[in-house]
Amino acid sequence: MKRMLFNATQEEELRLAMVDGQRLYDLNIEPPATEAKKANIYKGKITRIEPSLGAAFVNYGAKRHGFLPLKEISSEYYIGEVNPGQKPNIREVLEEGQNIVVQIDKEERGNKGAALTTYVSLAGRFVVLKPNKAKSGGVSRRITGEERDKARKALHKVEIPDGMSIILRTAGIGRSNEELSWDAENLLLIWEAIKKVVVERPSPFLIYRESNAVVRALRDYLTNDIGEILIDDQETYKEAHDFVEQIMPHNLRKLKHYNDSVPLFTRYQIES
Repeated sequence: MKRMLFNATQEEELRLAMVDGQRLYDLNIEPPATEAKKANIYKGKITRIEPSLGAAFVNYGAKRHGFLPLKEISSEYYIGEVNPGQKPNIREVLEEGQNIVVQIDKEERGNKGAALTTYVSLAGRFVVLKPNKAKSGGVSRRITGEERDKARKALHKVEIPDGMSIILRTAGIGRSNEELSWDAENLLLIWEAIKKVVVERPSPFLIYRESNAVVRALRDYLTNDIGEILIDDQETYKEAHDFVEQIMPHNLRKLKHYNDSVPLFTRYQIES
């Protein structure tokens, strides 16, 4: 049986071992999570509109309000009509006090607040989903030469709803249509969960944390052939449980808290 083994009892690192029976086929070691906010998604509120800057300032829960340029605002948030081909007047399409879903594009630096966007990007293991931006998909710039053509052909076979787009990551090269589709479907589930949470709670609040190492590992490595997920720390197990319950509840039965007296990595001979 294939298993994911999370050793989270040491403060200095989180270790993930992927085993198939007695064979170790992948090992990931994560340093302690720094409070990285890039790519986190928030429900915020527009606090100020600055026509001279062509931007709005958004309270998303940080001390400094974020900077949201007009070019990074999806028309789905416009409160007024805009003539086709005409540049909108920011005062006419947005209003102070308006709720808005934003993602951090660039973190705070110096005295500047974070740069925000409403064009969400959800990164999976093989693809990146752009759920509210059509025609912005394609292939990662890191993929070059003949592989770009192969990658484009592979992407054409992945079905996504209208109004969305996907980008193939370098890890997606050579992956089957089933693997790419599975990854895209997981991201679609995350987006549906985000939309549901948005209407349930008042702003500002953090909706989705990109930087969580446990969530990222489950997102990137949990495939259908994994039969069991063992986690040896109660708090880490709870984080994983909340994520799996919300995004992929069919996998909850695989998730188990390991609390045996024999250390997890010793039990499965990972140390040796």
